Amino acid sequence: MSQSPQDETVKAGSRAVKNVSEAREELHALVKLAEGSDARSTVIRNRGVRALLAPLDHFPAARRPDANGLPTHSLGSAQKELGDLIALAAQGHPQVLRRYATPVAVLLPLDGPITSTPSDPAAADAATAGGAVNTQPTPTRERGRRLATLGDAIGDVLSTGSAASLSFGLAGLDQATGGLHPGRLVLVAAEPQVGGSLIGLAAARTALARDARVLYAASGPSSADITRRIIAAEAGGDYARLKTGVLTPHEQEVVERLRHAPLLIDDGSDLTAEAIADTAPLADNLALVVVDRLQRARNPRLPLSGEHLPEASQILRELARTQHVPVIAVLDTDDPAIVNLLDADVILTLATVPGQQVTTVTVAERDLGIIASTSLRPDLAHARFLDTTPAPQETITTEAGSGLPDSVGTAADRELADAALPFTSGAVKGLAAEAVHLLAALRTALAGGQVKDLDELHTELKAMAAAGVRTPDSAEGRRLTAALHAYNAAVPAAATTQPPADAAVGGTPSAGGDTTAEGDDEDAARDDDDGLVPGDEEEEPEGAVFPGLKILKDAVQRSKMHPIPVIRTEDRESGPWPLISEDMSGEPKWVHPDVTSTRVAHIRDNGKRVRRDKFDVPASFGDGLMCLIDRNGSYPSACSAVPLAPNKLLHTGPLNAFDKSQAGIYLIDIPEWNVPGMPHPLGQLIDRTDEQGRVWVTTPHIKQLERLHRDGHLTQRVRIHDSWTGRANESLFKPFYTAAREARADLVQVGGDAYAAYKTRVSIALRLLWPKRQEQRSPFWRPDWRMSMVAEASVRHWMAAFKAVQEGHTLIALRKVDAAIFWTPDKTPPNTYRIGTGFGEVKAKFLQAGEFIPEGDD
Repeated sequence: MSQSPQDETVKAGSRAVKNVSEAREELHALVKLAEGSDARSTVIRNRGVRALLAPLDHFPAARRPDANGLPTHSLGSAQKELGDLIALAAQGHPQVLRRYATPVAVLLPLDGPITSTPSDPAAADAATAGGAVNTQPTPTRERGRRLATLGDAIGDVLSTGSAASLSFGLAGLDQATGGLHPGRLVLVAAEPQVGGSLIGLAAARTALARDARVLYAASGPSSADITRRIIAAEAGGDYARLKTGVLTPHEQEVVERLRHAPLLIDDGSDLTAEAIADTAPLADNLALVVVDRLQRARNPRLPLSGEHLPEASQILRELARTQHVPVIAVLDTDDPAIVNLLDADVILTLATVPGQQVTTVTVAERDLGIIASTSLRPDLAHARFLDTTPAPQETITTEAGSGLPDSVGTAADRELADAALPFTSGAVKGLAAEAVHLLAALRTALAGGQVKDLDELHTELKAMAAAGVRTPDSAEGRRLTAALHAYNAAVPAAATTQPPADAAVGGTPSAGGDTTAEGDDEDAARDDDDGLVPGDEEEEPEGAVFPGLKILKDAVQRSKMHPIPVIRTEDRESGPWPLISEDMSGEPKWVHPDVTSTRVAHIRDNGKRVRRDKFDVPASFGDGLMCLIDRNGSYPSACSAVPLAPNKLLHTGPLNAFDKSQAGIYLIDIPEWNVPGMPHPLGQLIDRTDEQGRVWVTTPHIKQLERLHRDGHLTQRVRIHDSWTGRANESLFKPFYTAAREARADLVQVGGDAYAAYKTRVSIALRLLWPKRQEQRSPFWRPDWRMSMVAEASVRHWMAAFKAVQEGHTLIALRKVDAAIFWTPDKTPPNTYRIGTGFGEVKAKFLQAGEFIPEGDD
């Protein structure tokens, strides 16, 4: 069993030791270790010889391999030829490894001298056997590690500052951000027509004015667009007129001055983040990289779009660090759900102020949240922003620090909007996207004095506050929680009662504030909050329509395995429990890459304004209709056979293979998935990996991956790097499933209040498996049971869609644990589904292409 790069059970000194097979498989991770702040080396053995995979600091000549005549290898080719490279390095010939065009690590001899002499004499003098570097010895410094004293670090900070002579060229923005700093990725998030591209353009113009070289990667705008915008901004000329090619004498002078500016524009249609990372090192004395733009909606002709954005952002962030330059990337949305995925160092969120010629810029840092804000005056006719003069304090009466006028809304409105600002700006993560959208609408309505919109939002906000919203355990999260509680306390008691039966299991509103879920409430979206209120833990009274909690408790108590339904409070902060999260549901949120998805406004019959998805299907799909599949009772249906461990989870560590007799949680690599027309089997889990690209999953997903490998859909078996498991049982919840199925069969025909009460009790019973708030009492606290049940529902949903795709049906979208949309040439759903009202059966609805997708009670 190979060990992970972080599991140094076998060492040489302080270095991990790998054989060549292990190193080949883990090469990317080992190189990451060599690049990291700890700069760790790895000894690699092959047929009696040894080499050292070392940081570049061990052999400075490797930083400039071409100038020093050293051979280089991409990580991909190095994996294939690793045995030969080890032999060459052991003979004294260093081998440089690179990511794209950037050197990242070097293979050096461990047991002998370096015989290849670099062209750089200083580098040659520095190299010694074993890959060490001759430097002044520092007491207690571990050999090969880079340590700096506080004095050194202070000197670096004071001498470095922002990138030399680089800024945004806008005094207010430069003051708010501290200028442009080398090694940092700055994300400019703005909706179309707000002017996000002009921020990147302003920084580029400022650099060019100081004769600093700029690489402008244009994915969307052409080189002609970029050039006209620069001329218009520099000359104050009419951008629209410049498209005719007619220039004033002043503009001609500006053009002559710009003709020799050190600007490099790449507007190729196949522009990728990898191409940008490969090109940047080739530009001598590069000072700034601008990427304009990252596009939210997928466009097959633009690689920097859609689902490719998170990976592109990682590459651009790495580019900033390896080339030690600022990288500015413009994103065409300010949606916090998208912004948070890109994980930039600095986030500038642009928003227009209704009724005012002002654009606000919120500045946030990755680890600190919001640090400042400023205002700019858009001068779009000249393709630029201008600084603004702050308005006098007395022009608007505001509450202290709120930034919102007190002439509109209540004090509770303004406090809630201010408490939500870190989340709505994208600076702080951890809040459900639906809640973020609703809170952002509140702030917009307050800032713009939109009384009518504010009145309409009150109903949705009250419902959200009453249902509860899960917030992160941070200062920002606690403030938002307090604001929501205060908001809830300010409304009539009727608004604070238990959410209706058709409310989402998570208790948070869907987009636009609609608190209904897609289909039944027991099939609702992931738990962003448990949605429970005091009293839910009490058993139903005699004669209740469906005593769901009593049935579930009895099922657990009567099990012959003597389950442990509650983990002790003092044990919950250690062991496997902190590793379990809502992300382990693996629910899909996927749209076919050739289908365009947009959010459109919709007014429901009750007058409520919401937003819904609309899918535009390409002509290549042929004639047909959209077939909406809605699975019945996904969660209680999953209880029929969900694999879980009734007793304690024990730390079983790395496993050579999955043991069917065990259940629990497992740390695995994300398997490669190349089946067209289907999302990844792990759904949104693939976007929740750790630094080594691994995720924790429950038993249902392990069994799913094993089955896909057995059937030939996955090339490799799942590799388990760590695990917490116990003896498995698949029938613990079977009595609950049986009772819920039988009750539904009767009550679905009756409908009305009785059926609504049934759905509510099913939902509460399953949510009580993992209550989130400490003050919420419950007969259970088993997050592994809860997430295994949700994952089982997600796996069944995915497998049913996969069977349909295998039979030739075209899947348009797959969402949550109950919703699938197919493209059918006739009004016939895929025959892999059973139409009906029972568990495991589905409802089908047909729509024309371009119609919005209804949700809940639409």
